[in-house]
Amino acid sequence: MNETSKSRKIWTDGSLEREVLKGKGIDIGPAEDPVLPNVKRFDMEDGDANIISQFIKEQFDFVYASHCLEHMHEPRKAILEWWKLVKVGGYLFFMVPEEDLYEQGVFPSRFNPDHKATFTISKTKSWSPISINVLDLAQSLPGGHIMKIALQDHNYDRRLFRFGPRKNTGFISKYFVRYYRGLERRKIAPKFLESLVLRYEAVDQTKKEDTLAQIVCIVKKTI
Repeated sequence: MNETSKSRKIWTDGSLEREVLKGKGIDIGPAEDPVLPNVKRFDMEDGDANIISQFIKEQFDFVYASHCLEHMHEPRKAILEWWKLVKVGGYLFFMVPEEDLYEQGVFPSRFNPDHKATFTISKTKSWSPISINVLDLAQSLPGGHIMKIALQDHNYDRRLFRFGPRKNTGFISKYFVRYYRGLERRKIAPKFLESLVLRYEAVDQTKKEDTLAQIVCIVKKTI
């Protein structure tokens, strides 16, 4: 399941997330999971989202991007590009993986090697060589008013959290992990084996249909 579909499950009636998704909008990087059926879509085949204003010459009531910013070559510049597409009174609404819960102390990311940066809400120092504070990003947007920045870790099991690289313990451990992953893909993996697998490798919990490990940010353009 894609992250937008998972996130939509926690948007209650009257929530800020639902309230800002009104009017004319654009979804950057939706793949097969757009935030709304009638939203304008912009994906890889439409151009480079790092320089999106060269391809899109209109503004919108909302600009939405779920787990796209981490794939941009220069996220700080990309976010300013996306901001150009927001009307005065409109919203930029984006989500990114939270670096501790998702990358778990390893970069380049072992779960998605295409990630160009990691993200945290706000830190003075990070383990990641390319860490970006979402608060700093939001504050860099001219005329922006921050409506929401929050960690969304619904159903994330911290008992399964493993920080830093796992040790390679040889052929037997590799065979065991491969065997377990095969059972997992077939949805027949015994639960008790999971703790043993964690001795050898970290787990991407966001593969589960109900688990989030992300930061949400919503900024309103006031001028």
